[in-house]
Amino acid sequence: MEPDGVVARALVMSDVAALAGVSHQTVSRVINGHPNVAPHTRERVERAIAELGYRPNIAARALVTGSTRTIGLVTVKINQYGPAQTMLGLENAARAAGYSLSVSILDDATAAAMREAVDTFVAQRVDGIVALSTYDDAAEALRALDPPVPLVAVQVGGAEDRPAVGVEQEAGARLATGHLLALGHRTVHHVSGPADSQEARGRMEGWRSELLSVGAPVPECLPGDWTPAAGHAAGRRLAARIRAGEDVTAVFLANDQMALGLLAALHEEGLDVPGDVSVVGFDDLPEAPYFTPPLTTVRQDFAELGRRGVQLVLARMKGESLHPDPVPPDLVVRSSTGPARAQA
Repeated sequence: MEPDGVVARALVMSDVAALAGVSHQTVSRVINGHPNVAPHTRERVERAIAELGYRPNIAARALVTGSTRTIGLVTVKINQYGPAQTMLGLENAARAAGYSLSVSILDDATAAAMREAVDTFVAQRVDGIVALSTYDDAAEALRALDPPVPLVAVQVGGAEDRPAVGVEQEAGARLATGHLLALGHRTVHHVSGPADSQEARGRMEGWRSELLSVGAPVPECLPGDWTPAAGHAAGRRLAARIRAGEDVTAVFLANDQMALGLLAALHEEGLDVPGDVSVVGFDDLPEAPYFTPPLTTVRQDFAELGRRGVQLVLARMKGESLHPDPVPPDLVVRSSTGPARAQA
């Protein structure tokens, strides 16, 4: 505790240098993520920073280095699992690279809202901007922007004019559909995501392509909106078709939340999963292993997506041309899928 009338002096970089037994320049290199610092020296400096509770003066550092060590993220509709997990993956990867993430969440993906968010980030002197653009309006807005800092797109479902990284949505849908066909199902029905979602269209295209590749019938797609309510409505419709004698034995849904609703509807209609109908989702929610029955689904590696997104924007900051490969999905097989029922 300071004596009366004495104001505690703010910690400065030289305090860290004195405690760590290194130069002021070495502390600066550690704070700014410079690679030319010996591991044991870096550890000593980081220990001194933690012991003192030192916080770098970002504004002052920006004046000296021209860098705020901050990446801006602009995203839309963060209430869905995929975008939320992508944001967490980006934040973790940015922190690991020595950057902080400043987030702007848009209510609507209009060009005006996207432009305002990017302009605000530029005014805050961020070093680069990542846009999570899974919807058509957001992607269209991005194409019209040309900010003075690197701007990259993450988790896109279609072709982009600017540097981008995402998960292979079509490949994931083909894994899901192919798994069901391999179990002997004559065809696979599909419950899609929203029409303006690039990811949803990628998954629909993968489903359709896999069916066509083996000459299987392509049923009419049932529209959805990512919610359990949409999956429940689709389940009621499919159950009615089954009662009418239609051959419905396998369903691939564009996300796990809709699969949850569909499972509930099938149970209410007295249909067994997977005895009567096999079900596959997409995303691998943390709750998916605890659905009734546990859900077969396509897993997206959001941590790896975040790492590649940050890697891409850092490369652009350095003026490097980097083209990261899409993140491959994985099929997680659980007990919601099984062999097609024998025909009467």
